[in-house]
Amino acid sequence: MSASIGNRLLIVGAAAVVAVAGVGAPAYAGGSRPSPGSAGLGDRLYPLLGNGGYDVRNYDLSLRYAAKDPKQAVSGDVTITAVATQSLSRFDLDFGGDSVARVDVDGHRATFTRSGDELVITPSRYLPRGHHFRVTVSGFQATPIEANADSPVGFVTTQDGTVLAGQPNESHLLFPSNDHPSDKATYTITLTEPVGWTGTANGVRVQNRVRNGYVSDTYRESKPMASELVQVAVGDFAVRTLPSVGRTAIRDVVPRRLASTLFPLAAQERDHITWMEKQVGQYPFEDYGSLVIDANLGFALETQTLSLYDTGLFAAPEYVLGPVMVHELAHQWFGDSVAPKSWSDVWQNEGHATWYELLYSEQSGTFSQYERGYADREAYFKHVYANGDKYRAAFGPVAAPLDSDSVWDVFNQNVYDGGALALYALQQKIGAAKFQQVERDWVSIYRGKSASTQDYIALASRVAHQDLRPFLNAWLYGTTTPPMPGHPDWTVTPAS
Repeated sequence: MSASIGNRLLIVGAAAVVAVAGVGAPAYAGGSRPSPGSAGLGDRLYPLLGNGGYDVRNYDLSLRYAAKDPKQAVSGDVTITAVATQSLSRFDLDFGGDSVARVDVDGHRATFTRSGDELVITPSRYLPRGHHFRVTVSGFQATPIEANADSPVGFVTTQDGTVLAGQPNESHLLFPSNDHPSDKATYTITLTEPVGWTGTANGVRVQNRVRNGYVSDTYRESKPMASELVQVAVGDFAVRTLPSVGRTAIRDVVPRRLASTLFPLAAQERDHITWMEKQVGQYPFEDYGSLVIDANLGFALETQTLSLYDTGLFAAPEYVLGPVMVHELAHQWFGDSVAPKSWSDVWQNEGHATWYELLYSEQSGTFSQYERGYADREAYFKHVYANGDKYRAAFGPVAAPLDSDSVWDVFNQNVYDGGALALYALQQKIGAAKFQQVERDWVSIYRGKSASTQDYIALASRVAHQDLRPFLNAWLYGTTTPPMPGHPDWTVTPAS
């Protein structure tokens, strides 16, 4: 992306600034004066999450667990391959861990400072726009926190080992990253732990080595992944593989001492994959499985290719466990393969996952047990519709949560039920056949990418051959609940 303009001599190379006679100003490789990358991407809900000035292409992450102690601080190194989207004099990574020993950029030592959860890096030479560079953060450390419903996210410890629950803004508590779903990248993850422990991460295991009493497992996630979906489970876990479902390999991870109870329950995911593929098409990754920990998380989480659950959920009746497992599986299409462009778009994740969760429960004949008191999805959606204005007043519009003071402010009831209700309204508006085409096209066209609410509205309009912007903008951004197509008798309870 370099060019010569007039009498300017453009030298491609770090720190190449040449004054040219008659011009009176220096020429910079990349065509612009170097400046700092922004300390955040300006996300409406998390303004300082992510960083400006570059686009990450790949992470090579290594974590070391020195002892068989789930509460220990973990040390690691990460090499990030990225391309500069502006000429950078310095740039940030998100990191909220304990400490950092050293930073190198393109093989040269860089200076760095810490500012809150920002790791501010100044390379020895500026990075021209369009330049592919490598930044290595060596010797960082992070300490896990206790896993419980009061502290529902982050790098968490259980009696069997540690896992990562990074959604929406916690993965950088473990490792330096550009921690925003709009900047997806591929990953190589190596976990080194004492022999007798097991390390499992996203993707496919490509190497296993034993040396000096330690085992190193390397996993490769070759499909783009948002940082909030990274999973690293290390501890006294057992791993079991099952026969593939089509081209999808199956592996489950549970505490070794609970394997005989938990492995049989996890196996139903094979049938769930078959069911979901009938709804929206081929599973988007190479493998899938369940990770169950002995803790009280209070939620399940769709970490890419390895969904996270707690033992409380796995003790629930099948009519509860099955739909929740389908919810997390549906996220592999909606939220993982197609990530939100911003966190205000999280309804795309949760509304869709709720939609398929409810559909599965209904088709399994257990809906009245799962959603107590409601005979079917239509009865349930009528109930949600009646409360639509209350939800919008309490939490904000479906695609515009009011705030992010806690994780539950973002992942609120209107994002889940209100998001599914908006999809029901769209299906009522354009018909079941076109609605299914929208769903299939969405996960096909945007596979491996980050997409926005407006992208979804534009796609729905193309498939339906009508301008759905007024209709869907009202459903997704309106402060009051619009009329439900096909149900003029449905009424909304006023918000008090």
